[in-house]
Amino acid sequence: MAEDKKVITIDDKDYTEDQLTDKQKVIINHLQSLSQKIASAEFNLDQLKVGKEAFVNMLKTEMDAPTEEVAAE
Repeated sequence: MAEDKKVITIDDKDYTEDQLTDKQKVIINHLQSLSQKIASAEFNLDQLKVGKEAFVNMLKTEMDAPTEEVAAE
């Protein structure tokens, strides 16, 4: 049974894994890892932005609510 070879496309040119040097393979692995980390960071940033917006909205609601005077101790 023939094994399918991984194909890497760089600048619209296809390369199979056996055409790459060990150093090129390491660089590709770094690029893939960095892409995953960037996607994860963007995902986390989206969550943080939504969380911040929720707290801003909560603060606005609290600021608009009638206030009770705080008794001085």
